[in-house]
Amino acid sequence: MTLTSPTPAPPPGASPHTDLSAPRPRGGIVQSVNDSLVIAKRNLIRMSRIPEMIIFGVIQPVMFVVLFSYVFGGSISVGGSTSPAAYREFLMAGIFAQTVTFATAGAGAGIADDMHKGLIDRFRSLPMARGAVLTGRTLADLVQTALTVVVLAVVALLVGWRTHTTLGEVLAGFGLLLLLGYAFSWIGALIGLSVRTPEAATSGGLIWLFPLTFISNAFVPSENMPPFLQTIAEWNPFSATVQAARELFGNLPEGYPVPDAWPMQHPIAASILWSLLIIVVFRSLAVRKYRSATA
Repeated sequence: MTLTSPTPAPPPGASPHTDLSAPRPRGGIVQSVNDSLVIAKRNLIRMSRIPEMIIFGVIQPVMFVVLFSYVFGGSISVGGSTSPAAYREFLMAGIFAQTVTFATAGAGAGIADDMHKGLIDRFRSLPMARGAVLTGRTLADLVQTALTVVVLAVVALLVGWRTHTTLGEVLAGFGLLLLLGYAFSWIGALIGLSVRTPEAATSGGLIWLFPLTFISNAFVPSENMPPFLQTIAEWNPFSATVQAARELFGNLPEGYPVPDAWPMQHPIAASILWSLLIIVVFRSLAVRKYRSATA
């Protein structure tokens, strides 16, 4: 007779059919996505508890809209016209792009603050994906930026901005703007990991953004610039996204001369390529810096 060991009884409260086998380990991608979403949720909850962060983030671009529309409108020629309405439509894509890129400074300051408080060291001690902390942070910043853009669009409509294309094209334009903002947030993440204080991250995040945004086609046509600045402006990734948004919004004035540079002739493709390249390069650098960073 063959003796068989009795099947162990299930623990109290468990169903007789309960599978007591160990759970399958999650794959690397699944774990990275889940960890990133947890960190993003954490940062969104933190932002909701500090409403002044959102309020101040909205006030600045609104001021730019009002000041540029009424101070410079009528004094800058766009496509041979000095109409304030024409300049207002020309301007808005630049203001939207400036808003999503200026969020970079806030992203860098937030990461630097977490570093300064030792929070990054605590995350590094947990069994989580290496890039999840940074990915979650940048995703949370993207959500905040999207909310700011919505408010800004409402203000722009109130001051006379209009689109002249389909809803799908308008949404695609905003999608390219947010993609650029997300790409630049990785630059902010790298800056935040590379400095010692949040104040330094804010300064470091803004000092390079001003020449990037002003040596572009955001506020004035690039053909009005000196030749060497015109070349820089036409190959500026910021300019490509601004030009793409203008095309998708239908905000290019009739008769507006499109420069011969490839990014200006194919702004949608150039905008996507620039943004993806920035994400790949600076995400890799930021994750590498995160692995070696200390509080």
